[in-house]
Amino acid sequence: MGGGNCNPKDFGAAAYWEARYSSPSTGGKGGGGGGFFDWYQSYSALRPLLRACVPTSSRVLMLGCGNSLLSEDMVKDGYQNIVNIDISSVVIEQMKEKHMDIPRLTYMQLDVRDMSFFGDGSFDCIIDKGTLDAMMVSSCRSANYKST
Repeated sequence: MGGGNCNPKDFGAAAYWEARYSSPSTGGKGGGGGGFFDWYQSYSALRPLLRACVPTSSRVLMLGCGNSLLSEDMVKDGYQNIVNIDISSVVIEQMKEKHMDIPRLTYMQLDVRDMSFFGDGSFDCIIDKGTLDAMMVSSCRSANYKST
């Protein structure tokens, strides 16, 4: 489960992400050595939808933030309150260090399968770009292979 391996069934395991974000082969950044990495779409691609549907005053929860720049870009565009969570303590510490001068960004190590830390109504918007996919591939793929 090292940083260079890419086996989708491992994506739901914290150990996979800890290794990926710690791996020297990825520069300790987990995104192929380039520092930061956005799965699927960048903020510039998502901006029209987000600006139309999510007011900048919204309390936003970013699930499985990884080392994406999405939250940083949103703050640069006027968003005021973004809480970023990820299962990897390694990437959370990296992102806290990178964004220590941006108080509108909060980073917390949490598992999305247990959100009891937050009370009801804590957020106006929850954004997930890939966490559910990672969890589904991890938990369902093995079961699907066994049943075929």
